[in-house]
Amino acid sequence: MARRFERYVAIGDSSTEGLDDPAAAGGYRGWANRLAERLAAEQGSLLYANLAVRGRGARQIREQQLERALSMRPDLVTAVAGMNDLVRPRFDVAAVAGEVEAMLGALVAAGATVLTFSLPDISRVLPIARRLAPRVHAWSQALHGVCVRTGAICIDFSASPVAADPRLWSQDRFHANPVGHALIAQALAQALELPGADGSWARPLPEAPSSPAHERLVSELRWWRSHFLPWLWRRVRGRSSGDGRGPKQPELCPVPDPRYWPVSSAEGP
Repeated sequence: MARRFERYVAIGDSSTEGLDDPAAAGGYRGWANRLAERLAAEQGSLLYANLAVRGRGARQIREQQLERALSMRPDLVTAVAGMNDLVRPRFDVAAVAGEVEAMLGALVAAGATVLTFSLPDISRVLPIARRLAPRVHAWSQALHGVCVRTGAICIDFSASPVAADPRLWSQDRFHANPVGHALIAQALAQALELPGADGSWARPLPEAPSSPAHERLVSELRWWRSHFLPWLWRRVRGRSSGDGRGPKQPELCPVPDPRYWPVSSAEGP
């Protein structure tokens, strides 16, 4: 391995927290945890903290997680933000890019290797997301520029068709499933040049048989009722899925057994 890492800190939103990659005993595992496990196995040890909280936008991540991450003196950081900003009524790509650039720049300046990634076009996964395609493209371009300026490493999932395969996404269509989280972890491992990590993660999955029209209709109606309408109702009320939650692993600790990743803690009494 090109470099040994001692302290890995992950910051971000629900993707970094690990939704929807459940651990066997409860809580979520996720790509950041999977990457930590791989590093610990390769090196023999690793201290790891995950400060991510679902529902957070780029500004909230910078304000609530960056200082804490820097205080841990990490030599490896994954910093992924912007997803929640994209789906809000107003999306200011320059403002979001500014928040992310401030984060990545500070972390790189502190001596950390910093990884992030762009979003794929998820219109295959979420048809109503077609109207967001221009935003996703604009954000990918902006993020690439941020990484060039700061020296952070960007995995460009927007250029990898497999990342938009519906079979890599959970039933809510907003988060990766376990297969998707594993793919993200593999891409990050390749970027770090870990032993055995190559570009195989980017290969397309075998072609899937098409389902009957009535099954697709039932699936769409179920998704609207179970996932989209509850999400929309939270937005209307100004609520977030992360309200009252803190990070699941707020301190640097040895990487635990992957079956027992902790649940995000509730804040307050």
